[in-house]
Amino acid sequence: MPLRETQISLVDITSTLLLLNPDFTTAWNVRKELQQCGVLNPEKDLYLGKLALTKFPKSPETWIHRRWVLLQVLQECSGQGGYRKEQGEAHQSVAVAVAERSQSLCEHLTRTLHQEMKVCSDAACRYPSNYNAWSHRIWVLQHMAMGNVKVLHDELSSMRLWVSMHVSDHSGFHYRQFLIKELMSELCHDSESAATILPQQQPIVSSKKIHHQTHLQANREASGAEGVGEEELQPGLVPVLQLFHQELELCTDLIQSFPGHETLWCHRRHVFYLWHHWRREHQHYHCTSNRGTESPHLNHIDPGLSSNSCTSLSQGNGRGCGRGDTMNGQPHASEAMEVDGGMTLPDPHDTKRLKRGLLMPCPPNLASEHRFIISVLDGSCNLEQKRFALAYKKWLNTVIGQ
Repeated sequence: MPLRETQISLVDITSTLLLLNPDFTTAWNVRKELQQCGVLNPEKDLYLGKLALTKFPKSPETWIHRRWVLLQVLQECSGQGGYRKEQGEAHQSVAVAVAERSQSLCEHLTRTLHQEMKVCSDAACRYPSNYNAWSHRIWVLQHMAMGNVKVLHDELSSMRLWVSMHVSDHSGFHYRQFLIKELMSELCHDSESAATILPQQQPIVSSKKIHHQTHLQANREASGAEGVGEEELQPGLVPVLQLFHQELELCTDLIQSFPGHETLWCHRRHVFYLWHHWRREHQHYHCTSNRGTESPHLNHIDPGLSSNSCTSLSQGNGRGCGRGDTMNGQPHASEAMEVDGGMTLPDPHDTKRLKRGLLMPCPPNLASEHRFIISVLDGSCNLEQKRFALAYKKWLNTVIGQ
């Protein structure tokens, strides 16, 4: 029998074997050799793996082979793209062909990426906590969408409905945590790059604005706000705050709607832990970058400590932290101008945000988490829910409150 016919027969035989037993490693290795010989199309191999995963959604050998095939596709696309680029540099006449080829490769990779996301979602729905499927999904993003903020945002948005329907799937929430960490990294990197490229474009703060910002800071402290406020964030870092605020809101909705699920509490713990460490790193970055310079709208002192200091002064002296108050002979770090009649000045930034339909959320903090725990303990009759709430409270006091 000719070699070509033998290879074609092997394609059919291995297809039948793998549909019956997708963990047959030898059959997948034979198909690897057939691909390298040019007999087997990678698209057909991906389709065979998709069929096998409909009956065996957790098959590890199928996911491993699928990653190998995707690597071959990526290498082929990068090799063809580089070859065409060299030709385009040598011959200007093929510039149009190079552009069309690059566009075709980009569309092919985008289509392959969406297909992989669909295969992973189907496998995750067929088998609860399918670690192999979610690990493959993470691998695909890391190799086919590195640094693509739009893809990460789209994935996070699409996963919102999925986790709402699978509130006990630890692997699915772990994938969501991966997306949050990747988005944090990309958004912070973009912000630091913008600050490095344009250091001279810092806003000039007038005395009126300084007075207004200190008064707003005093209002935040009086209301028990803690953490990084909008006025303290660089414009590029505001999306990070919005990201954590939206994720904690999702956790709150799910915990209240589906009481007694430990997965939801574990996810909230991880999200708040990420926020806590990002906030500390961000404050350290500002302390380092602003060392030796005055920053009237950046408060490096923990607002919770400032609020407590104001309270102690008001109790001891019968007055609050006004403009002339001192602490140990030193001016208070967060002085608030007294306004006649107790009027609160309107924030022009809030007015602009209201016109745009956007309002800056309050930063997550220990006080808000404790208020959430109290509301759960008071409003829930589920014993498991109360046990998870008390465990979360103990974790906050032990790990974050130190």
